[in-house]
Amino acid sequence: MPNPNQKTSTYKSIQMKRIIYLAAFAILLSACGGKEQSVESVISTNNIAKIKEKKAAIEKEQEVVTANLQMLKDALAELDTVKKIPLISTFLAKQEVFNHYVELQGNVTTKNLLTITPEMSGILKTVTVKEGQRVSKGQTLAILDDGGIGQELAQLQIQADLAKTTFERQERLWEQKIGSEMDFLQAKSNYNAQSKAINQLQQQLAKTVVKAPFSGVIDDVITEPGNVTAAGQTPLFLLVNLNRMYIETDVPESHISNIKKNKAVLVDIPVLNKEISTKVAQVGSYINPANRTFKIEVNVPNPDKTIKPNLTAKLKINDYTSENAVLIPQSIISENAKGQQYIYVLKNKENNHGEATRVIIKTGKTQDDLIEVLSGIEVGEEIIQEGARTVKNGQTVEVINS
Repeated sequence: MPNPNQKTSTYKSIQMKRIIYLAAFAILLSACGGKEQSVESVISTNNIAKIKEKKAAIEKEQEVVTANLQMLKDALAELDTVKKIPLISTFLAKQEVFNHYVELQGNVTTKNLLTITPEMSGILKTVTVKEGQRVSKGQTLAILDDGGIGQELAQLQIQADLAKTTFERQERLWEQKIGSEMDFLQAKSNYNAQSKAINQLQQQLAKTVVKAPFSGVIDDVITEPGNVTAAGQTPLFLLVNLNRMYIETDVPESHISNIKKNKAVLVDIPVLNKEISTKVAQVGSYINPANRTFKIEVNVPNPDKTIKPNLTAKLKINDYTSENAVLIPQSIISENAKGQQYIYVLKNKENNHGEATRVIIKTGKTQDDLIEVLSGIEVGEEIIQEGARTVKNGQTVEVINS
């Protein structure tokens, strides 16, 4: 119940202020000579002094009117026994699983993406595949002109056959203790030399055949037949295999203790509107001094072959998980002059009415609009959500939860 003596005192104070302002207004009017001129008549005089004097008088009148309006508002607020109670909504603090993610960006690539070049120089004689064709490991893709190596090998083979026959004959004679040991050793040496020469030429001849190093798709035929190629320099084909896709990206060193191999990763590829759940396959052991980051590798399953190399991907890597976290919206948190974070909880609730009580909290990691509360809140407490930034500590509020 309001104190009657306090109401009487306030009313007398208001009355006293009113008398003072009215007296000031009366003095102002008398100073104007008792006869008030209209604004138009003062302006028509073209007298700067009179215009300024009229302006000052009107400003004084405005101050008196403003003061009177404020006194009336104060009197109504003091005498009105029906108070407006703020309407709020609440939710109960509860424990739930909280996953925090580090968000990064990277490009999709593949372990099997290769520009194929020839192992020897020569004229490109034949191309046996087309763009878009699927090939198997070891399949012939192109043939280079051998530059006479085939003919040289054929002649050398004849000599090697003769050396072999000679060696076998000398070997039989030597076993029968016929002939000299020197003849046997010379025939053997000549045969071995011929065999090695043939082996070298066969290896050179094999380099004239370009084969697929792994199974995949010919994405591009770069050089056409008839062109001269240089060993290890002239690009012939672009071969790609979309089975072993991965993303390599840089991670700030501050996360090195949290991001480990086999950590869960959500890969979002915006262009394809596709989200994939996978894991960290590899974590680098080197910190790049230029940007203070380390590399990680994330495997990307691609069973339908829709994911292509160099697509941009967004990564969300799980670096922290709490099984029993208390989460609240960030929007209900305020901060005092000391930098402390606080929220309001509902106390002394009765018939949908209660008291807003300020509580200092300590927070942890955030994810989207939610933040983890580390201390200050007990499970089961009723936290003010709607109206959290307008209520005052100790204020009576009304709960309107739907």
